[in-house]
Parts: sequence; structure tokens; C-alpha cells
Amino acid sequence: METEEKGTPAEQSQLSPPTGAQQDSERAKDAEELQSACATVRAKLDKLSAESSLMNFKFKKFFVLRPGTLNQAIKDVEALVNKEEDGNVQSVWLMAEVDHWNNEKERLVVITDNTLMVFKYDFVMFLCEQIQKISLNYVDRLVHGPFNFPKHSLLKREGEGLRIYWDRMRDPSFTSKWNPFSVDFPYTTLISHPVSSINDTFASLCDLHKFRDHLKVVAEKAHARNPAPGKANGVTVLNQPITIEAYVGAMSFLGNQNKLGYAMARGGLGF
Repeated sequence: METEEKGTPAEQSQLSPPTGAQQDSERAKDAEELQSACATVRAKLDKLSAESSLMNFKFKKFFVLRPGTLNQAIKDVEALVNKEEDGNVQSVWLMAEVDHWNNEKERLVVITDNTLMVFKYDFVMFLCEQIQKISLNYVDRLVHGPFNFPKHSLLKREGEGLRIYWDRMRDPSFTSKWNPFSVDFPYTTLISHPVSSINDTFASLCDLHKFRDHLKVVAEKAHARNPAPGKANGVTVLNQPITIEAYVGAMSFLGNQNKLGYAMARGGLGF
């Protein structure tokens, strides 16, 4: 009885094992693809390493990042808290203040039981140069959002900020708005410090959202404990653009670009 052959000649040839030459060709092709993939990965790693080195070099210029500097600064500002008047320290934050002419200035901010304290601190000389105190029972509004400027202004600012109001019934005078050194404003505007992305510790110290939430809680407790005459109790939180009424700001542009409001190493100088 004749046996029937399975499969056509073409099918039999497809099932036959590859020759040595074919195997060598496939191995060479796989090796080339692997080398190409490895080269791509190495290039990406080299680029990432270069960017990381550049970022670290850029951030290391900030004096606040020098070992021990921030800890000493926090001790110094906490020592200036009057416990009888301000109460206990609730939290300390590293921020930057944006003034009415769009200038950034490095700040340490302390929330106590009764007071919001904004410190101008010299991280080079370890000195507190200025303190602004705001009674928390007067804080009535927190505005969080992106920045905007008047229609014909030449200025712009990326990112978000937090504006803290403590006297909604009073508007800044015309003279105050046009005086770059004026501090007669019923609000202050804060942004995250540039070093917020350096590590988790600084990210927590510079977190604007957590600062806003904590400030609201402590301020409402202050309202309940000591209501301010003629003011409604509680703090209103709004998510809306923050307007800076500045039009021409060549000095603020140059100052912010070069971080002149921060204590940094600048070549052979540090200030």
C-alpha cells in the first residue's frame, strides 16, 4: 500500500531548518539592531546626565542650598517670634515674594498661631534684614492662580502665585502703585522658590498649595479665637488670575532673569 507524502515540496522547503549562512545573517542583523538600540539608550543617558549636571550646577549657586544654611536661617527667624504676641510656630516655608513692580525677592515665611511673618533674610551673612507681620485674624482672602498684566503691559510672568489679602476695604493709592519702594499694600504675593525641584525636602518647603491650605486652617482658627472688629469671620479662597499692575519693567526683567533678588554665587562674588 502506497504511503501518501505529507505537504507539497514548497511546504517541505519552508519547514526545513535554515542553513548556516542564513543563521549567520540573522545573527548579524540582530547584533546590528542591538548595537543601534544600545547607542540610542547611551545617547539619551548622556543627554540626561549633561542636563542633570547643568541643573545641579545652576542650583548649587543658591546659598540656601549650602550645607547647614537653611537650618541656621530657620533657627534665626524662629528666635524672632514673640510667643506672647505671635504664639507658637506652626510651620516654616521657603518662598519668593513678587512685588507690585514684578520683582522677585527671596523670603522665609513663618506661620504662627496668630501671625503670618514674612522675613527678608540674608543667607550670606545669616542676618534677618526685615520682618513683615500680618495678623491672621485680619487675613480674609487667598487668591491662587496664574499671573496677568494690563493690556498694554510689556511684562509677563509664567507659573502660579498666591496673593494674601488682609484688608479688602482698602485699595493701594496711586502714589503707592508707581513707587517701586512702596510697601503700603494690603496684600502680599508669593511664589515657589526656584530650588523647589532640587529634592523632596525643598519641594515640601516650597509647596505653594500646601502653604495655602495650612494658612487657611490656621487663619480661620485665629478668626474664631479673636474676631477682628468689622470683619467677617473666615477666609475666602479663590482660584483666579493675579493681576500685577505694571507696564514697563526693564529692571524687573533683568533682575528676575539674573535672580538678583536671591542670595547666589555670581562669579567671584556672592550676594
